[in-house]
Amino acid sequence: MAEQHTPRSLIVTFYGAYGRAFEGPVPVSALVRLLGAADVDAPSVRSSVSRLKRRGFLLPARAADGSAGYELSDEARQLLDDGDRRIYGDRAVRGTGEWLVAVFSVPEQERHKRHLLRSRLARLGFGAVAPGVWIAPAHLYEETGHTLDRLHLTAYVELFRGTHLGFAPTAEAVARWWDLTALAKAHEEFLDRHEPVLRALQQGGSPTPEQAYRDYLRALDGWRRLPYADPGLPRDLLPSDWPGDRAAAVFAELHARLRDTGARFVQP
Repeated sequence: MAEQHTPRSLIVTFYGAYGRAFEGPVPVSALVRLLGAADVDAPSVRSSVSRLKRRGFLLPARAADGSAGYELSDEARQLLDDGDRRIYGDRAVRGTGEWLVAVFSVPEQERHKRHLLRSRLARLGFGAVAPGVWIAPAHLYEETGHTLDRLHLTAYVELFRGTHLGFAPTAEAVARWWDLTALAKAHEEFLDRHEPVLRALQQGGSPTPEQAYRDYLRALDGWRRLPYADPGLPRDLLPSDWPGDRAAAVFAELHARLRDTGARFVQP
């Protein structure tokens, strides 16, 4: 789960952070300029935009100045809106001990949908209890419903809400359902990359709008996967030295210090 800033990922992150604030579609020339500030060359921007268009994330449209541009599809907007709650939500408000259980059955002749279901539930942060049985904190219900509906998978899934009654202690069960060692390592890698940026700011650093934009885009691109891999598990079920608490605090402060300054570079 090491941090990787691919051109396509950075474009999605840009739209999540700043693209929705544009008046109309984002011109291609603006995308090239803004991703260039994050060390993505123009050919990589154009090829990544083409892939996002094929996936239905971006739609071609004329920008306000009449030039070629791209806007978000309705599904992409829903995806980003769901992501806002996950990415910027208060990580101190974790699961309450109530769980969302997804039970699915897919006919053998449609087994490609079985793989799609598993991969999407994993991306949402579900842990695997048994074949066809996945679990997550109950607060993920709405986002799970949006995702399954968007992918036309609701006919294969039943969702249940409830508590864990046994027989292993819940903390032991959670350690089986999620790879807590890998999650902790991902949080530590985020801290290794981005905590030094925050320390420099705390010591009086005053970044230019371009520097703030670049640092924020990279921090957000590194952070936004973590609230999905670590879906807000109840704190009392996690190790006492869990690094996710510090990672969340570092991202929250970088967001507060950098986002608005970076916006001045996006729309000078």
